[in-house]
Amino acid sequence: MSWIKQELKRRQELINQALDKFLLPADAYPPLIHQAMRYSVMSGGKRLRPMLAGAAAEAVGGSLDMVLPAAVAIECIHCYSLIHDDLPAMDDDDLRRGQPTCHRVFGEAIAILAGDALLTLAFEFLSRLSEQPEGPPALVVLQVIRELAEAAGTRGMIGGQVLDLEAEQKPVDAAGLEVIHRLKTGALIRAAVRSGAMLAGASPEDLRSLTAYAEELGLAFQITDDILDEIGEEKETGKPVGSDRRHQKATFPALYGIDASLAMARGCVERAVESLRDFGEAGRFLRELAYYVLERRS
Repeated sequence: MSWIKQELKRRQELINQALDKFLLPADAYPPLIHQAMRYSVMSGGKRLRPMLAGAAAEAVGGSLDMVLPAAVAIECIHCYSLIHDDLPAMDDDDLRRGQPTCHRVFGEAIAILAGDALLTLAFEFLSRLSEQPEGPPALVVLQVIRELAEAAGTRGMIGGQVLDLEAEQKPVDAAGLEVIHRLKTGALIRAAVRSGAMLAGASPEDLRSLTAYAEELGLAFQITDDILDEIGEEKETGKPVGSDRRHQKATFPALYGIDASLAMARGCVERAVESLRDFGEAGRFLRELAYYVLERRS
C-alpha cells in the first residue's frame, strides 16, 4: 500500500473515532433523531475535509489533536449537506455511499431534522475549541466560526447549491460552472484548510499559500467527481453512474468533455502543489493528497 493510502486510512480511523466520541449515542433521547444523525455520519465517507483541517494545522507546526473539535464540526456540516442534497426536493437520490439515503430509511421529515441538527451541532463543537488545555485564543475561535458559517451559507455551499439547481433549467457557461463548484464544493474545502491553519497559528503568508492550495484542490476534486459520475463504477462511487447527466446537472464533462476535464484537474493539482513549495516535509500529506485526487476511484 502506498504512503498516501496508508495515511488516508490512518487519519480516517482517527476522525471516525472522534466522530463516534463527539456524537450523542443512538439511544440518547429522543433516540430517532440521534439514530438518523449517526446513520448518516458513521456510514462511511472519505473524511477529506476534517483531514484537510488537521493537515493544514500540521503544515504550520500544529497537530490534528489541537483542531479536532473543528475537524469534527466540519464533517458534520458536510454530512448535513449530503442529507439535504439527497432529498426528493433536491437531487432525489436513493443511495449514498452504497447505502439507502437518510430519508429512505427514516423518512423525509426526520432526514431534514437530522441535517438541521448536524449543522447546529457543528457550531456547538466549534465553541468547545477554547475549552481545550492551551487552546486557541477566543478571538481565533470566533474567526473560525465566522469562516465556517460563511462557507456553509449563501456566500458558499448553499449559494452554490442554489446556482446548481438553477442550472438545471438553463445552460451554464464556463465561468458560471466554475462559480457553482467553487461555492458548492470548494467553499467548505477552503474553510477546512484555513480553519486548521488559523487554529494552529498560521502566519498571514502561510495562510495565503494554504488558501491558494485549497482553492485549487477544491476545484480539482469537483472536476474528478464529475468525471467519476460519467465513467466510474457504481460499486465504487456508491451511486448510479450518470446520475448527474440524468438530473441535467451542470458538470465539467458536459461542458468540456472527459479529456479536457482531466487536463483541467491536472492543472489545478499542479497549481495546488506549487502553492506548498515553502512548507517542506510538513506539507507532504497535503501534496500527496492533491496528487491522489487525480487517481481516486470514488
